[in-house]
Amino acid sequence: MDNPFSLKDQVAIVTGSTKGIGLSIAEHMAQMGAKVVISSRKGDVCEEKAAAINASGGEAIAIPCNISRKEECEALVTKTVEKWGRLDSFVANAAVNPIYGPLETLPDEAFDKVMVSNVQSAIWFANLAMPHIAEQGGGSFTIISSIGGLKGSNTLGMYGISKSADFGVARALAVEWGPKNIRVNAIAPGLVVTDFARALWENPELRADREKRTPLRRIGEPREIGGIAAFLASSAASFITGQVIVADGGTTIM
Repeated sequence: MDNPFSLKDQVAIVTGSTKGIGLSIAEHMAQMGAKVVISSRKGDVCEEKAAAINASGGEAIAIPCNISRKEECEALVTKTVEKWGRLDSFVANAAVNPIYGPLETLPDEAFDKVMVSNVQSAIWFANLAMPHIAEQGGGSFTIISSIGGLKGSNTLGMYGISKSADFGVARALAVEWGPKNIRVNAIAPGLVVTDFARALWENPELRADREKRTPLRRIGEPREIGGIAAFLASSAASFITGQVIVADGGTTIM
């Protein structure tokens, strides 16, 4: 039997993949045999991370993209297909959170920025990527969401709203593209040691409280999310679609 976890011959795009969870996803996918596109806003950093994957025996290229700009999203997919002639997997990982506080203080421009980057860009990418993935007989599209979409918050409410919306996007896309053998899922990480969540895990009191309320008594590492995304792109996950995979050490069951 062929290795069901192999990503050999796959081409995968991972947004926000120069650090944290996104980089871990790209590294895992490359290690499992995929050709990976490293993408974030800064081209020089993309090149650096792609070079590191190539040096370690993987295969990667760098294509910068600001996910809030539709024309750059279009270019990311187009350049990938031009380079490698196909697309099999897409991981929408990049996200923003420019506001911290209650919804009563939420500026309209912050709402627009969050919803475009965290929700609308996933729809843009799906519409751009899905036809190419369908040409290969199917594949996967994964959205990196958050347990913030499962809980209420008086400080991260807008971010949570966008991440909850991602669940709906994944389900709708799963229904629309299932007949083309494209699986669409979302991953909802808990608190993970990344720059994005630094304000939470670097605060000793906040971290201690979270660890106390987590059955595994610790917060997560990027590698613990990277493996899940790579799994969802593999044939081992060929009957999983429209789901939200929670990886939070048990925080949400307490």
